[in-house]
Amino acid sequence: MSKIVRYDEEKRRRELTNKLITYGVYKIDNTSLLKLSLPDLEKEYKRLQADAHPHCTSGLRWVNKR
Repeated sequence: MSKIVRYDEEKRRRELTNKLITYGVYKIDNTSLLKLSLPDLEKEYKRLQADAHPHCTSGLRWVNKR
């Protein structure tokens, strides 16, 4: 794997890790974010984005009151 591809992957991993920490996620299934693969981080981030308020990037979430 070329150095550029590895650098881009590491950069993406850092970005996703920082975004997940913003949402208050530090571990997934009792595993540190730093030990997870890039696809696992992307999957978790997409899951959180689907649950998040559409106009906020700080982690505000919808609350269903019945």
